[in-house]
Amino acid sequence: MICRTTMASLLLSLLVGPPMQAQAAASPETRPSLVIHGGAGTIERDSMSAELEEQYRSAMEGALVAGYAVLDQGGSSLDAVETTIRLLEDSPFFNAGKGAVFTADGTNELDASIMDGSTRQAGAVASVTTLKNPISAARAVMEKSPHVLLVGPGAESFARHLGLEEAEPDYFRTDRRWQQLEERRQRERDASATEPVGGSGFGTVGAVALDSKGRIAAGTSTGGMTFKRHGRVGDSPIIGAGTYADGDCGVSATGHGEFFIRYAVAHDICARADYRGISVAKAAEEVVMQVLVEAGGSGGIIALDGEGRPSLVFNTEGMYRGWIASPDEPHVAIYGDGDPE
Repeated sequence: MICRTTMASLLLSLLVGPPMQAQAAASPETRPSLVIHGGAGTIERDSMSAELEEQYRSAMEGALVAGYAVLDQGGSSLDAVETTIRLLEDSPFFNAGKGAVFTADGTNELDASIMDGSTRQAGAVASVTTLKNPISAARAVMEKSPHVLLVGPGAESFARHLGLEEAEPDYFRTDRRWQQLEERRQRERDASATEPVGGSGFGTVGAVALDSKGRIAAGTSTGGMTFKRHGRVGDSPIIGAGTYADGDCGVSATGHGEFFIRYAVAHDICARADYRGISVAKAAEEVVMQVLVEAGGSGGIIALDGEGRPSLVFNTEGMYRGWIASPDEPHVAIYGDGDPE
């Protein structure tokens, strides 16, 4: 027979659970991780000076260390992505912000997007010409408006109302990018009427972060393609094409944007991993090396899964890229080697 005291204890345990000392310990915090890219394309060792290569590597390492410091101090993945991409936008070496390429009209038109995988909230801006850091404007659209994408003067007016930093057109001009435009214009003049030369010189910057609370965020920023038509928008500000994040996957893409839009590359990678139960790495390999290659699209992606495992996949000669999972240990690569196992 069970006594009343014992019965009462049993009932109490059913109502409130086991004693505190018997309850499972709280799950440990997730180990933060951050991965970045600075554009994919024809990047060969023989065509780059040692000085320029070191400048690229230094810029990527600086962005990785700064972004990871946000995570290491308990900051959110969104904060880390914005911090990282702002630094890449401020560098003249990458096709975003300060180093953006020129349109056929000799102007700079910038695009960016950001997505919070834990909430599926997202924001983006496109065809902006006066915003110093488009990634911050994209985040403002996500957090301070009911919209996802704002473009052109409307996006600039919105950012100005919030006090985001603006820049004069000359801020974005670099001699290197202007020379690329002039070379591209000359090739266009030299081409016959039956052999039109399309836009070229695409590149992008992006970041994907996993914070200590297990939240994934992704962001992408670009100046588009050299000699692009005024008003052309690629995949970078298109959620699901150039940027995507959910609870277990985050992707930022770089390459020929029209193909990334048509094949919804960033979303397709996360969806394949989810629906088919395969790794994010395998899904990325399938999309970039099979789907895109068969379609004639060139470029690459960076991604993280829910455990912070990075994937860096590209079908071009090289991709500026880097990853970090512990303080002060950034890893960067440019050519077709040197990625994590």
